[in-house]
Amino acid sequence: MTLLAVERIKLFTTRSPWWCALAALAVTIGFSALITGTADTGELITVSSAEFGYTFGMAVIVVLAALAVTTEYRFNTIKTTFQAVPNRGAALLAKAGVVGGLAFVIGELAGFGSWGLAKLLKPSGDLALNSTADWINVAGIGVVYAIAAVIALSVGILIRHSAGAISLVLIYNLAVEQLVPLIPKVGNKIHEWMPFNVAHKFLTGTGESNGSRGGEMGPPLSDSPLSPGWALAYFAGIALVLLTISIVVAKRRDA
Repeated sequence: MTLLAVERIKLFTTRSPWWCALAALAVTIGFSALITGTADTGELITVSSAEFGYTFGMAVIVVLAALAVTTEYRFNTIKTTFQAVPNRGAALLAKAGVVGGLAFVIGELAGFGSWGLAKLLKPSGDLALNSTADWINVAGIGVVYAIAAVIALSVGILIRHSAGAISLVLIYNLAVEQLVPLIPKVGNKIHEWMPFNVAHKFLTGTGESNGSRGGEMGPPLSDSPLSPGWALAYFAGIALVLLTISIVVAKRRDA
């Protein structure tokens, strides 16, 4: 608990997490307001369409997570941390727990905030949380944000430079997975197993949260062959593997 308290103090005494948190909420909820507010009178707003802006908020979350560790390397405060806590694995796990916890809270606020605003702007929309799929699409955003934060934190530990880590996680999150299907013959098969595509499968399933007309009324669905439960396990497994690798590397090299 002491390590968690220390990491919490280090994280919240800097400005970047606060600004990133506000930015993530603003872009996610703002996108929901844009989609809902500009919808035609006859267009049905669903839970899935109200939550589609989560991808933009996740881009800010990965920046927050990467900065949480790379700034320590930049200003050499990580050396003080490792001197005070010789067990580097424990220190980095505590940091992952704090950053992941913050990302989870931001995700829950963003998910329910987007849904609530859509409900306010379009009370006639198909926005009732009547099924497990609907609840996952809203409440699951916090889980996805937390896992994405751990992935970005792991990349930050491996690269140690803010610009490099942020560039890598942003380019991958916003561009790489969308371009993979363009690879001839094997592109679509590879895309089915890309981490953030699989995370999208966890949130949207087979389109149940797109309303009574299924996938026809919402944003594009994931092409992952996994069920939502296995999709979450797969996404979490990738984060765990990356975190383990980053901790092993951190233990073997100089701070």
